Amino acid sequence: QVQLVESGGGLVQPGGSLRLSCAASGTFFGIRSMGWYRQAPGKERELVATITSGATTNYAHSVKGRFTISRDNAKNTVYLQMNSLEPEDTAVYYCNLDSIPNTYWGQGTQVTVSS
Repeated sequence: QVQLVESGGGLVQPGGSLRLSCAASGTFFGIRSMGWYRQAPGKERELVATITSGATTNYAHSVKGRFTISRDNAKNTVYLQMNSLEPEDTAVYYCNLDSIPNTYWGQGTQVTVSS
């Protein structure tokens, strides 16, 4: 059974920073990528950033230059460093593991950006 355990969410003021972590455990094969998605109230889930096993990254346009995704392959852990946070970044952030043949999701962690 695969588990994705997220941590690092919370409340932060505009302009502040947070770092999310997601550790994957269990048995899985053929990891293609790990990444982060988010869902704000009343909106659909959207991609934030992904990183492949070969460290190729992909970012949503809205977070480029502010967020950085990184990965520790040995620990099956992915990180999301979020800087210059804006109220529009408020959402539940979900960790994603895309492997062959399955895709897995974490339970989500709340990020709230507010003064």
